Amino acid sequence: MPDDPICPLCGRPIPADVRQSRHHLVPRLRGGKGGPTVLLHQICHNEIHASLSETELARDYSSIEALRAQPRLARFIRWVVRRPPAFFAPSPGPRRRR
Repeated sequence: MPDDPICPLCGRPIPADVRQSRHHLVPRLRGGKGGPTVLLHQICHNEIHASLSETELARDYSSIEALRAQPRLARFIRWVVRRPPAFFAPSPGPRRRR
């Protein structure tokens, strides 16, 4: 549907009925409470937190451009962009430490 929001990480539409969540560009525990957020597919959000620690996110990856340029996330984006917008699978590996 043309009115669906677009995931700023992968560029695919986010239909209302798919898993989605808000990502704090600066983690809440690192000073980002009340700061800017972006709506992402849940799989994209999970991959961010599986790839980077809260400290790395706050220090080096507090923008969509920086996240898209991070090597592991860039590989993930190239892979997920070929999947339908409703696609979801668990991210490999544990969530990174805060």
